[in-house]
Amino acid sequence: MTKRTFQPNTRRRSKKLGFFARMQTKIIKSRRKKGRKVLSH
Repeated sequence: MTKRTFQPNTRRRSKKLGFFARMQTKIIKSRRKKGRKVLSH
């Protein structure tokens, strides 16, 4: 049996696409500066 190509890694995924990865982007930075209650859904 050969392995399938996609081996999901939850840690790497959250590092790239998770909430804390989005904290570095401009949109969430501006939202935090504005003092929003909800930053992302």
